[in-house]
Amino acid sequence: MFGLIGKKIGMTSVFSAEGNNIPCTVLEAGPCVVTQIKTLDNDGYEAIQLAYDEKKEKRTNKAEMGHFKNAKTSPKRKIVEFPLEEAGADYKVGDTVTVETFFNDTWVDVTGYSKGKGFQGVVKRYNFKGVGDATHGQHNRLRAPGSLGASSYPSRVFKGMRMAGRMGNDRVKVINSRILKIIPENNIIIVKGSVPGSKGSYIIIEK
Repeated sequence: MFGLIGKKIGMTSVFSAEGNNIPCTVLEAGPCVVTQIKTLDNDGYEAIQLAYDEKKEKRTNKAEMGHFKNAKTSPKRKIVEFPLEEAGADYKVGDTVTVETFFNDTWVDVTGYSKGKGFQGVVKRYNFKGVGDATHGQHNRLRAPGSLGASSYPSRVFKGMRMAGRMGNDRVKVINSRILKIIPENNIIIVKGSVPGSKGSYIIIEK
């Protein structure tokens, strides 16, 4: 598996040849710099390490600066490793990978982090209905979860019980997204459908 690091720009729509309006997501993919090649002898596995998005030197520690200097590149914000296969075997440390590694009308997998919703109750988090009736003294139970566990046995709440808690900000992978258009001069890839994350969030595109 080989791919690129990028950012989610936003959503739009394009018209197909048949006149259908297709919702799609605009992604900025690369350019990424090869900062390290992991080998079986030195690291125990084979992988290619890519870096993306410029970062100020004053926000980079000495260990990171040495790592980027070995690749003869400026500091980057995002570093991702991809399993080394035939598609990435020709690259060397310091090379630049662009959107031209992809082609129109092909299929890719896009990984990102979903939008964080913070601490939410069971109605929003799990679509509980609540009591749903404000009569008969139920003035404060409209969005309550209800009973959670038995008393004497098992005298506890089972693991995995659907309760209130943190919602969103989960790693999500959308598989088989079709590339509708590539704009190499702007490092843009337009894929069909939605992609996890908010505008400006990092995404990983894999072949």
